[in-house]
Amino acid sequence: MSGLRGDLVNKVLSSARPEELDFPVPSTDHSDHIVYLTLKGHTKLAADHILHKEMVGKLEGVVGNAIRQLNFIFNKAIMEVRGEDTEEDRRRILSCARAYETLIQTAMNLIGLESRMVGFSKDEIDRTLGMIARALKDWERLEREGILGEGSGDAPIARAVVEGFLSEMEVVMSEYYRAPGSMVSHVAKAIREELDDGNIMGSFLKAAERQIKENVYYRLGEAGLCKFGNDYALGLRWLRHLGFVQVSTNPVLAAIAYDDEPTLWDGYKGESLCPDFKTAIKGHPELLENPEAHGDEIAAVGTEVSIWPNLAVFRPIAIASGMYHGMVSLQLNPKIADSFEDSLRDALKIYGDAQEFLKRYDRYLLWGYSESIERGRPNIVFKVSGSSPAAIDLTRKLESLGIGTNNTVTFTVSQEVRLILAKMEGRAEAVKKGIRLTTVYETNMGGRFDDHVREVQAEKLLSRALDKIDKPDEKVRVVERLAEQLGALDEVKAKSSLEEKVRAVCSRRYLRPMTKEPFINLLAEMGVISGSRDEVRRYISTLEEDIGYCGIYITMRVYEIFFSPENRPKWISYLKSKYGLTDEEAEEVMKGIDVLPASKRKPADTLLTLGDSNMTHTEFPNHQMNVYKRSLEPDFKIEGYRNSVLGKPDPERLRRLTEEWSDIKDIFIGGYELTPYLVERLKEAGIEDAEKYGTRGITPPEWGELGATEKTMTEFSNSYDRFKERCVKYVKEMLKEEVDAALQGGVPG
Repeated sequence: MSGLRGDLVNKVLSSARPEELDFPVPSTDHSDHIVYLTLKGHTKLAADHILHKEMVGKLEGVVGNAIRQLNFIFNKAIMEVRGEDTEEDRRRILSCARAYETLIQTAMNLIGLESRMVGFSKDEIDRTLGMIARALKDWERLEREGILGEGSGDAPIARAVVEGFLSEMEVVMSEYYRAPGSMVSHVAKAIREELDDGNIMGSFLKAAERQIKENVYYRLGEAGLCKFGNDYALGLRWLRHLGFVQVSTNPVLAAIAYDDEPTLWDGYKGESLCPDFKTAIKGHPELLENPEAHGDEIAAVGTEVSIWPNLAVFRPIAIASGMYHGMVSLQLNPKIADSFEDSLRDALKIYGDAQEFLKRYDRYLLWGYSESIERGRPNIVFKVSGSSPAAIDLTRKLESLGIGTNNTVTFTVSQEVRLILAKMEGRAEAVKKGIRLTTVYETNMGGRFDDHVREVQAEKLLSRALDKIDKPDEKVRVVERLAEQLGALDEVKAKSSLEEKVRAVCSRRYLRPMTKEPFINLLAEMGVISGSRDEVRRYISTLEEDIGYCGIYITMRVYEIFFSPENRPKWISYLKSKYGLTDEEAEEVMKGIDVLPASKRKPADTLLTLGDSNMTHTEFPNHQMNVYKRSLEPDFKIEGYRNSVLGKPDPERLRRLTEEWSDIKDIFIGGYELTPYLVERLKEAGIEDAEKYGTRGITPPEWGELGATEKTMTEFSNSYDRFKERCVKYVKEMLKEEVDAALQGGVPG
């Protein structure tokens, strides 16, 4: 062995792509399959192959056999490598790097909570981890010393592999930064700080294990306090180790994924068998003849490219749990959300595409396991927007097909209760046909509801201040002065009317929270509430805090109605009576319906609504970081939050929200109460005191008129249009490049 140069190693690894896999699969046994996938460059898939219930009790033997074969390959490569930029040396470097990668990924899988989901015992995990750690340590020693002690003392392959692992974590929110940044990226930096360049593999494993097991989400999951999902398309593999079992995406997040991970356009190699956009779109020649006319279809391809890696990452725990964990939640085209027929057609098309992708993926993930395990069933649920009554029928229909739903753009108790009832009806129809059900979700966009309430309140307060000014020009000047102080001047100046200017400066982007000093000063200066800044500040602080509980209280009420210890048995009886289900069937229908709090703005949005059943929290990367930081405070005690969702609202705060805060009370009441129709449905289920939930909630025809709905659908639709434009533009540029290359007799880049 001659000394390996770091620049050569980095060049080889950065340019390498996973190789095409054979079919039929040539593997002879599980360990041989792991080695086969490893040498082909599909190291994550190789590591995930062990995450199967049939591997329980066999883990040590299979991993040990794989280590034996990889150890032989590693030793041979180290002995023969010359440190030259030749095809032979590139292959040797790749073999060593891929062996490192597979064992690292396997170790992370065993340290993480997914190993518990599969059913491995602690002893089995610990013994296997010991084997892996010793193998990695020995390989690093061989890389440094060589077989005969002729090495340079350096380990550039080990260093590059760990660097690649951490760099992949650091892309999360790298372009779409939101303070205080992503938790996954923070963890990568923390691990990097603990690396010992003289003991790369050992220090990495030690630091990674500590970062996993000391993380608040791992501790919450291990203690069974709640399930969690990622409200972002990237960083999912590390979060799976922490116990995350769900991921949500929408047009905004699909576009962000391409910003943070540009290789999704061309050159993606993050997860096995997942194509980049360039490769995927070339598989649809019918769309390339006239890209402008096929914008929606092209955008659909772009969306699929962004979520196929999510399906792959969560595939092992989806299979191991029988589709109870590992669900990928994808929003249907928001532009057609109010059309039952168009949305159903969209869902069935994507579901079929996902099934074809996963049939191929499962050939390799599930190779050698029992043929009674269904291959290809998508671990996907579709986000159905609660923006119109069409959501009720679409939810019921998809659920009846065994295709799960996640109702989104849902903010109110009446919306969510009505749609959970639709889920029940569809799931009852499916289970009676023998269709196994998946976990499905009812989103509560609590933070967005809070934002809407706050914006309305801020606009009312600012308007009262402006009412004290007679001259229109002076009103504009006051608004623009406030806008300048809040960093909103450019946007406000671009608006033509005073009403639009007020709405812009009071948006969540600039005036969350309302306790910002420029706003307090203006209200006091104009004598709104009081002429005393201290009195205004106290008033606004209480108002702001109360508004921050609107979404929390709505989540608590929805959960209480269906899943509280008092009411859940009543719904089981209702399902049996109304739909003729057995005890087991009724339990399956209920067990898989989770409330999904989303759009969090503060740690309390998570911590005050935890539940050990029928609850999954979806968390944005920077919100994860805020919860993580909260967990480091001295007064944080995990057990204090067990089943916190069953807590009762503060009576005084609830009184203020429904009576005292006159500007916003009607909005909150509309979000917090049921409708007469729903009260009767609850009584039918045996909840005799259903009147306590009120009857002033919004009705289905009013869903689309709710301010939070209008704002969210506008945002999603605009994001979808921008993403579609980007996809079409990419296709047109790709086609132009191909034409130019053909004219010049060359090959496009």
